[in-house]
Amino acid sequence: MITSIADMPTLILIDFQKGFDNILYWGEERNNPNAEENASELLKLWRVMKLPIFHVKHCSTNPISLLNVNNIGNEFKDLLSPIDNEIIIKKSVNSAFIGTNLKDQLDKANITKIIIVGLTTDHCVSTTTRMAGNFGFETLVVSDATATFNKKGLDGQNYSAELIHQTALASLNEEFARVVNTKFLQTIIR
Repeated sequence: MITSIADMPTLILIDFQKGFDNILYWGEERNNPNAEENASELLKLWRVMKLPIFHVKHCSTNPISLLNVNNIGNEFKDLLSPIDNEIIIKKSVNSAFIGTNLKDQLDKANITKIIIVGLTTDHCVSTTTRMAGNFGFETLVVSDATATFNKKGLDGQNYSAELIHQTALASLNEEFARVVNTKFLQTIIR
């Protein structure tokens, strides 16, 4: 339950972009197919509660990347597109804090609590979460509103998307952040 302005957690949505719909570009499989729907439910709740929202967009400097600004994949997914005066942070590396004014904006608004959702769990979500924790933000990562793709090991072994997702979350939990789920947040943000 939010009782004061100091309790207002900020929702940070990372890289919910159309380019991630091309699963074969990123791997062979993706886990958590409901991540966008869960993130959308949280986004709706944040909007109703008039809580702070930041949308992060990856703008790759690689001209052939699906996330390059000249490619349609750079666009936000329709379900999670910013509206009105919601803040958009554009980044070109894994962390939403590097080369952006995200930390300055959070500090100026006296924000100390952040909720992270997005793509992909082991890259931009993880890197941003690690930096948020190191900066001293009280950080929560939403396990069912994040997702990733499978990875090939150095020996060619396939590691499933779910395994990559779970190990990334395990590495973050109780070290850089607290890992929670959508239902938990819906219960406490009312």
